Amino acid sequence: MDKVSKRTRFAWYLYDWANSAFVTSVITVFLGPYLTLIASRSADLSGNLNFLGLEIYSESLFSYIVSFSVLLQVVFFPIIGSYADSKNNKKSLLYIFAYFGSVFTIGMFFLTEKTIFLGSFLFVLANVLFGASIVMYNSLLLNISSFEERDKVSSMGWAFGYIGGGILLGLNIVLISLHENFCITQEDAIRISFAMAGFWWLLFSFISHINLKITRTNTSEIQSIEKISYVKKLTSTFKEIIKNKNALWFFLAFLFFNDAVQTVIIISTQFGKRELNLGMDILILVVLLVQFLSFFGTLLVLKLSSKLKTKRTLIICLTIWCVIVVYAYLFLKDEVGFFILAILISLVLGGTQAMSRALFSYFIPKNSEAQYFSFYEITEKGSSWIGPLTFGIILQITKSYRLAILSLILFFVLGLIFLAKVRITEKVSGENK
Repeated sequence: MDKVSKRTRFAWYLYDWANSAFVTSVITVFLGPYLTLIASRSADLSGNLNFLGLEIYSESLFSYIVSFSVLLQVVFFPIIGSYADSKNNKKSLLYIFAYFGSVFTIGMFFLTEKTIFLGSFLFVLANVLFGASIVMYNSLLLNISSFEERDKVSSMGWAFGYIGGGILLGLNIVLISLHENFCITQEDAIRISFAMAGFWWLLFSFISHINLKITRTNTSEIQSIEKISYVKKLTSTFKEIIKNKNALWFFLAFLFFNDAVQTVIIISTQFGKRELNLGMDILILVVLLVQFLSFFGTLLVLKLSSKLKTKRTLIICLTIWCVIVVYAYLFLKDEVGFFILAILISLVLGGTQAMSRALFSYFIPKNSEAQYFSFYEITEKGSSWIGPLTFGIILQITKSYRLAILSLILFFVLGLIFLAKVRITEKVSGENK
């Protein structure tokens, strides 16, 4: 492929810097505990909320809306991916989704007890658009890196994201810690943090947009693609994945293990708040620690992959995730234990995701990048659905956070079983150079 400029590659990294504010400050840290708190205030004596005739356990509301937003992604992402490949407009769609998603995130400033379901709906919209932007973002990985560079470029994108999300989280810590000095309540400070995440996402998306230069696919190639309807292209891609056993085994593995990874990220602060009774200041400090340590953890895993190759490195990461889940169930009792958990997660969080993205890219044929990554994104960054749904159901049935988090080990084990069946051959490598 033609040499890609450092400016273009940096602009691609910068979008991870931009969107990680949404993942960190909204999904990971603030929304879970805050939404659970205001939901519990609005609940009846049994702890349930009534929504359109459904009885929803207030502690499970956050898990349910995350799952619902991703179910919408399951329906729409393959169609969006097919359209993007056909029109060759992945870059344009990336930033359209980013701009609208960031605006909806800013609107979450108005999430209160009186607007709990409206605010939840804004999050659903923001998360769907966030995920759609990541489909486009991931698909551009093949435009800016050769096969040999894939692990490095993918890892650097994740590393940039952790730093960007961490810096904004640090600013939010200052705001929440000094909220009285600004004459606002802690809950006001949290709602302002939602808006700040939206503004951060919007600002750096714009800077990324004007600097990202992508070479467009040959016109004749695009015209041949446009002759195929979106539905036929979707069906064709799905059949291709099924026929390509390696791609299928990896997709099944990723569907399970990364769903569990994302669930751990999503419910970590809720677990710390409701199960361990930790204060928001401690929870934010722990997540901030994870953000910055994950930068180094991602680079450490990248170095390991250069010696062991991508698949073996990923297997080691998943084994450590199994240890993390068991540790949380058996030994996580207090603040010190929560910091130990944070360090363990930091070692493998970014590396697991970076290696997964790089490994999946090996199986993607030319001009099908967005379509393939639309399937990938169903359970990628911020887009898990089976895990949060399982966590929410078990929590509602047992009222036990520990049993709910232990259930995630099944997802990691299934991921390891399916990943063991994946074979990376020279033929696959050559087809994707």
